[in-house]
Amino acid sequence: MFESLSNRLSDVFDRLRRRGALGEEDVAAALREIRIALLEADVALPVVKDFINAVRDRAVGQEVLRSVTPAQMVVKIVHDHLVETLGGTGEVGLNLNAVPPVVVMMVGLQGSGKTTSAAKIALRLRNRDKKKVLIASLDVQRPAAQE
Repeated sequence: MFESLSNRLSDVFDRLRRRGALGEEDVAAALREIRIALLEADVALPVVKDFINAVRDRAVGQEVLRSVTPAQMVVKIVHDHLVETLGGTGEVGLNLNAVPPVVVMMVGLQGSGKTTSAAKIALRLRNRDKKKVLIASLDVQRPAAQE
């Protein structure tokens, strides 16, 4: 899912970078492609609308720095808002203040990295926070995931 979305967005940005100066119609076309890419990646429509509107508000009337092209500025605006939408750059820890055992359930699409992320989180909790960790794999389709 993320690979498809990443490929679509990089295609949009490649087309923007080829242009010297961007007009408002170029930004509108780029936002239309971004909207289609997000919808094809099964992002909810209200989230897509909010995202596109926020990026449009930031991009319209944005002062372009001398060292970057207008296309690079649009790419930066989209990147910054995408990072902000996905949770920002600040570190937020797990709240483990509960009566043991604390259950953490990971749910997501097939192939999105849940097993790998769960193992990395468990290793970090064990090594850094000195917690006792147990991982239970419920993936009956892939025996290697249980290992």
